[in-house]
This record gives sequence, structure tokens and C-alpha cells, in this order.
Amino acid sequence: MSSVILAGDVGGSKIDFGLYEVSPDSTELRTIREDRVRIAGSASFDELVAAFLEDDARSVALACFGVAGPVRDGIARGVNLPWTVSAKALESVVGARVVLLNDLESTAFGTLFVDPTEIVTLHEGTPRDGNRAVIAAGTGLGQGFLFFDVASGRYVPVATEGGHVDFAPRDDFECRLLARLRETFGRVSYERVLSGPGLTCLFETLVDDGLKPDARVHEAIARAEDPNTIISAEGVAGTCPVCEEALDRFVSLYGAQAGNLALTIMATGGVWIGGGIVTKILPKMQNGPFLDSFRDKGRYVDVMLDMPVRVLLNARTSLLGAAHAAREHCLRGEV
Repeated sequence: MSSVILAGDVGGSKIDFGLYEVSPDSTELRTIREDRVRIAGSASFDELVAAFLEDDARSVALACFGVAGPVRDGIARGVNLPWTVSAKALESVVGARVVLLNDLESTAFGTLFVDPTEIVTLHEGTPRDGNRAVIAAGTGLGQGFLFFDVASGRYVPVATEGGHVDFAPRDDFECRLLARLRETFGRVSYERVLSGPGLTCLFETLVDDGLKPDARVHEAIARAEDPNTIISAEGVAGTCPVCEEALDRFVSLYGAQAGNLALTIMATGGVWIGGGIVTKILPKMQNGPFLDSFRDKGRYVDVMLDMPVRVLLNARTSLLGAAHAAREHCLRGEV
């Protein structure tokens, strides 16, 4: 008999919801309804969940949400979220058991189910079974991985908060970038650099170094609600040398940290790049310094060359992973 499951991907600025029908004799999800909502102005996550379910009379068997933040004892408190998410509190809203995952945990699981047409390969490497690294820059910097269990041949998603490790500069410019960020934040993590706000800081550091964008770009950035959109668009198009330099440095840092994660978990199964930024700057990811920095690991360059590197074009991979995690819980009778 089929069941209805609720899934969600809770990011720093938006939430993707999905309601699906699942069957015990199929791995496919039948989409009932999906929606994307903005977080700004909402009193609580519970309120948004209730609003999504309001006009649907179907009974939910189980819900699973990928949340941007660490999950402990069924509670998620993310630094980029305006409120706390509690599985227990949500169960009274949903009327069923609720499972919380870190959003990169659900994204990692989603890589097992994403359509091959929604993947771009940056580096073929040598495809094999093994741990898979997942990194995603957006409002923040998420990192997670799939642990490959050799005994069972199954992949197990694992959450991390690796985006919050200490930022380590690689050259004089990045030392100046670190000093600039220290003035504002004190301690500086990789998320301060590899996120939307990080791109703006890279641009501003280049301007401090004496590079001058033309008046058109300077005025557009000053007027923009989100300067990163201007900087990334101008950088990809190559219409502003300062924006292009900022974006090239961002991509280089992205490749370096993706390589750090890959080495940390020994990602012989490959590296997957997601998040809200990567699809907007894909030409730079394909032709820029990402792979050079990814491979630049000294004596381990041959190991890095062996790892496949892929970009996730499906912006709802985390939602997909959360839905399939809910489906597996249902199949195991954990409702």
C-alpha cells in the first residue's frame, strides 16, 4: 500500500517543500506537490510547514527535513537560520514522525538519485565505489559526505560542519583578505570566504588593493540589494576585470577547500559540488582555476587526479535526498 511522505530542504534564505506518494515495491517517488517559500518574515518553521499542508487532506506517514545547521537530539540550530527547528514540535504539526538531517547530509543522499542529465562533469577521474564528498556554497558553506560501507555495498550519508573550520590563506592576497575579515568577525572560517558575502569581500579587498571597477559597475553594486549577483554576473561575462578577478579568486578558493574535504574523507568515489552559487558561475567552474586549486595538494596530486569531480545542476538535490530518506524510514516501518 502506498504512503504519503513530506520532505523539505531548509536553507538560510529559502525552503523547498515536497509532498510525495511512495510505494513499497518501487524506488520511484510520485510528486503530489512541491513549493519554494522564502524565510524572510516568517515567525517559525512550524508556521511554514502548517501553511504548506493547510490545503491538503492527505495523511502524512512520515516527514524528513534537511536543515542548514547541526542536528543534535532532534533539534537543529543553524547559524544562518532565524529560528530553531525541533522534530518533536513539528510532529504535532505534521501528525506523524519527523526526522531531521543536516542539509548536506540530505544533499549527499540525493546524489544517489539525481538524474544523470542534471550533472556536469568537471573532471572524469576514475569512477569507482568509495566515499563521496559533497560541498555547497550559497548563503553559507555546507559540507558533507557519503560513507561507502564495503561490507554492505551501501552508501551512508554523514553530516559535517566543515564549512566552519579555520580559513587558511595560501598567498599574500588571501592574507590581506583574512586581515580584513578579522577586523569584522575576529575568528574567520571558510564560510566567511566561500559564500555570497565572501564574494563581495573578495571584490572589496581587490578595490582596497587599488583595482578600480568602472563607474557603471560601481554604481550597480552600490544600488544592488545583493552585490554578489552583480559581481558574479559581470565576472562570468568578463565585462568587469575587477569582478572577474574576484570571481576567479572565489573559484580558486572553492577548488582548494573542495580538495581539502576530498583528502579529509578520502573521496575515491568522487566530489560533488552543489549549492545556489555554482550553477550561476558554471562557465568559471569549467574553465577557471577550480580544478588547478583542487589538484594542488603537493605529493597527493596523483590522488586528486584520480577523483571524479561533478556539479549538481538540480537545485533540489537536498529535497530529493530528504524525500528518499523518508521513504527508507517508511519501508523500515519507522513511522
